Amino acid sequence: MTTTAEDVRISPAAWRMLGLGVLAQAAGTLVVSTPAYLIPLLHLQQGIPLAQVGLLVAAPTVGLVLTLVAWGALADRVGERWVIAGGLALAAVLTGLAAAVGGLVPVGVLLLLAGGATGSCNAASGRVVVGWFPKRRRGLAMGIRQMSQPLGVAVAALVVPPLAAAGGVALPLLVGAVATGVLAVACALGITDPPRPARHVLADAGNPYRRDGFLLRVHVVSVLLVVPQFTLSTFGLLWLIAGLGWTATAAGVVVAVAQFVGAGGRIVVGSLSDRFGRMRLLRLVALAGVAGLVLLAVVGSAGWAVPAAILLVITTTVSVADNGLAFTSVAEAAGAGWSGRALGVQNTGQFLAASAVAPGIGALIGAVGFPVAFALVAVAPLLALPLVPTEDRHAV
Repeated sequence: MTTTAEDVRISPAAWRMLGLGVLAQAAGTLVVSTPAYLIPLLHLQQGIPLAQVGLLVAAPTVGLVLTLVAWGALADRVGERWVIAGGLALAAVLTGLAAAVGGLVPVGVLLLLAGGATGSCNAASGRVVVGWFPKRRRGLAMGIRQMSQPLGVAVAALVVPPLAAAGGVALPLLVGAVATGVLAVACALGITDPPRPARHVLADAGNPYRRDGFLLRVHVVSVLLVVPQFTLSTFGLLWLIAGLGWTATAAGVVVAVAQFVGAGGRIVVGSLSDRFGRMRLLRLVALAGVAGLVLLAVVGSAGWAVPAAILLVITTTVSVADNGLAFTSVAEAAGAGWSGRALGVQNTGQFLAASAVAPGIGALIGAVGFPVAFALVAVAPLLALPLVPTEDRHAV
């Protein structure tokens, strides 16, 4: 395949869109992640039962899941700029109100709505990246864009606990409101919708889900590959501490390193996919996930603490490498008229699967222990392997 200068040239405007997209979704992720880091304050210091705190933690994610497809459909119709800016502005207002009110239930309801508002970034920012970057550089761009989630989580982990200790629940929520408000203004001023085909061209392209099974297969593969990703991010810290005797501080460092290495790995894999194809690398990622989980089970059974930590970093990196590949492939295959909705479906399936991981895998670990549970989780990427499409697909 011949690569022309047009295939690889990236305009300064494209980099601006990518930077704003990353920061916008990171700000939204900060709002969604904030309740999880309020648990020590609410449960340990204020004595609120863990079940009630858990509902508060889940509230913004539930709101996010409920609105993803709707935001994507709106982006397909009106464009990305005002969807992103408007959603962030709404999130800022709702999060600010949550900081101002008292009581767990009102805060939970407002965070449910705020989480739904942040869903505007998930589908629309992906559309901006695909629309502005040439095909031969979209994997790299989407890999960078996928850093936004670990970036937002990392910021929440660093700033929420000390802010909560200093100012209670209100102060970290206020910071989230300011972050989303600032990014709403920046996106309204700085984002330009990418060129779109004429309406009759989009209409003639039709529904990509009726064309073939490519999109559905990628959705299912992504759901299966979410299982090891959230298993490791949810229970990796606990495994190091309770299963292998690491101190909480040392285990936290290992998990943080895994998150940062994983963020960098998304960029590397995305760039490679521009050269070697997204589905080919997706298949390799699924295979590497199987191998990594089996090896984790082996070292966990042997009680090898240091090799276990190294493998946890490697396998965590592998477990998040599929996100950018699948996200880019879905947007490319769906085309300009359907990519918002298709990306909404993609994210909805992943979030629903992720929400089932904590209780389901938690119960499995309680029944059979960490090593056997890791070995059983390897079945998910094993099932994904034959479902990965044989080649990439691009909308006409």
